[in-house]
Amino acid sequence: MPLGRALAAGTLAAVALTGCLGPAGSARVASADASGDGTLRIGLILDNTGRQNFLNAPQLAAAKLAVKEINAAGGHKGKPVELLPETISTDTAAQAKALVAAKADVVIGPTDSSRAPAAIDVLANAKVAVISPANSASALSNYKSGGYYFRTSAADVAQASVLAKLAKDGGAKTLAVVHEDGAYGKDVAAAVAGAAKQSGLEVVADAEFTAGQAQQAAATAKAANPDAVVLVSRDGAQGAIAELNNAGLAGKKLVLSDAAVSRYGSGLGARALDGARGVLPGVFPSAAFQKDLVAVDPGLKDMVFAAETYDAVILAAVAAAAAEDDAGTSIAASLVAVSGGAAAAGGNAAGGGQPASEPCTSYKGCVDVLRAGKRPDYDGQSGRINFDSHGDITEANHRVYTYGEDNLPTMSGMETASSSGG
Repeated sequence: MPLGRALAAGTLAAVALTGCLGPAGSARVASADASGDGTLRIGLILDNTGRQNFLNAPQLAAAKLAVKEINAAGGHKGKPVELLPETISTDTAAQAKALVAAKADVVIGPTDSSRAPAAIDVLANAKVAVISPANSASALSNYKSGGYYFRTSAADVAQASVLAKLAKDGGAKTLAVVHEDGAYGKDVAAAVAGAAKQSGLEVVADAEFTAGQAQQAAATAKAANPDAVVLVSRDGAQGAIAELNNAGLAGKKLVLSDAAVSRYGSGLGARALDGARGVLPGVFPSAAFQKDLVAVDPGLKDMVFAAETYDAVILAAVAAAAAEDDAGTSIAASLVAVSGGAAAAGGNAAGGGQPASEPCTSYKGCVDVLRAGKRPDYDGQSGRINFDSHGDITEANHRVYTYGEDNLPTMSGMETASSSGG
């Protein structure tokens, strides 16, 4: 996929969120008596318009692929799983209400973190499980969903330990953090500082700036004479890089957060980023997975969030199989266990107690594990899931990119970090 388009995944708004539903966000749904109608219905919330509309196609293709494979393996309790007709709108509350009316048992989405609360409030109130393949705002970990909200994407802060590691691997002993104002910048910068200290790096400066006004922050970083600078930025990234370059903090000294990684090229001074490193969340789709997605949608050009969407759908179906019930409450109660996370208190949907777990990488494989009397531990196209009590994945994969003389990034490695950013 074109890297420039993939980078839009890092532009999701990270906002301060407050929940308005039920128990704490970390509370999980307890096992419930079967209450489904026998048909597992999966809905999608596609909320990408304008410059972001290219994000819809890979999510839709991945959902269709997953449902196709689930039905080829027998569906849910012998009946085909239904993928409800999709719509595209930034009004996620309206989409959520329509999906509730269509009797959705689980909903995949939305993409934008800032729109998640509106969807969660409607769906959780209706006892419909919600799994976002793309939400990254750290505050969502504690959003009061009553235990119905999960995400197969990592929170923004998960990249912190990787950013600190890249600086240390580059020989740095001292580190400056330069971050853009706003929730994303503050949260990730704080996590980077913590991770740096844990790894033995000395944080000699932490400077904040507003997009387009990074000169003073760059001067503050320069005065601290750091071995490396971690830039945590979204909209103001290019201007901040230019100011850091003017201050003599460029090239190999720079480590860029996910939202700051882009194909800058001639938009920056010659060799401004030569040797700089940055990260993007997720894994690069395998050739086989890309082939399967293109078979579903021959016009598909991007794969952003495809792996996370596919895994969300498979996990929902495995959770329903484990519960032997398609109701949203049963799915939500089973998701932690079948993902490989710690089983919920009071047992899990696969039976009383905690049966021995066994890894599986497909819906059919996970159903076979259930038939053998064991607990499936689904590891998917996006890697290990292992939901924690917040509904977050416990391990986050990051692709590492290194910039060349042309200020363009090339993938150069992979790193895995905990979802907490430590």
